[in-house]
Amino acid sequence: MTERLPLFPLNTVLYPGLVLPLHVFEDRYRRMVADLLARPEGAPQRFGVLAIKDGREVAPVREHEEPAGPLDGLGTVTGDPLEALHHIGCIADVTSVQELPDSQYKLVVTGTTRFWLRSVDTGGPYLIGEVEPIEEKQGEEAGALALGVERAFRAYQKRLAGARESSLAGEQDLPVDPQVLSYLVAAAALLPTPVKQQLLAATDTATRLAAELDLLRHETAILGWLPSVPAYDLTRQPFSPN
Repeated sequence: MTERLPLFPLNTVLYPGLVLPLHVFEDRYRRMVADLLARPEGAPQRFGVLAIKDGREVAPVREHEEPAGPLDGLGTVTGDPLEALHHIGCIADVTSVQELPDSQYKLVVTGTTRFWLRSVDTGGPYLIGEVEPIEEKQGEEAGALALGVERAFRAYQKRLAGARESSLAGEQDLPVDPQVLSYLVAAAALLPTPVKQQLLAATDTATRLAAELDLLRHETAILGWLPSVPAYDLTRQPFSPN
């Protein structure tokens, strides 16, 4: 079953269960947010987030606009959106809105459900997509793979923080649910957008976890060869379980 959703192309990947802050300043997306806020009370305020493919043209940030967060410089897709966008994205539910001067907005959204992009309507002030939700399947050996990913992720965090295992004080609990863990690790690991997109598009949780296990081991080994690495607190990645 398909539905029509406003689309918000980004230079990043949103995952189910993860929280994402957005600064909305482009005219078309300010219009989109205004339309969402004008919906009747109780009506869902949500849109589809899709990553822009590498090498595609995006409109630059205008010079008078001040950066307000890590997601400034969000792209406006030019040309055929079906060619410029990845076809698997994530539905974003608006959880908070702050209106700024000049009708700009600061949003906090939570990813909920993956979807396939079937078609795009470019006739309005912003893109509207015909999307089909993707059911999440567990796959074989997801539980065992989750245990391996948890261990590999902790080792990766320690390497990235430049700390030895014996000197790292305290460990934050990670999700027990394999699916939730798979999305948290995908969001928190320092990986290029195309790789993050591949993790979002994995056919099931087990496949995603297996890919993450290989990636984490590879990245941890590389970090071990570096003389020093920047401190990076992955535990601060905003997360909200469904």
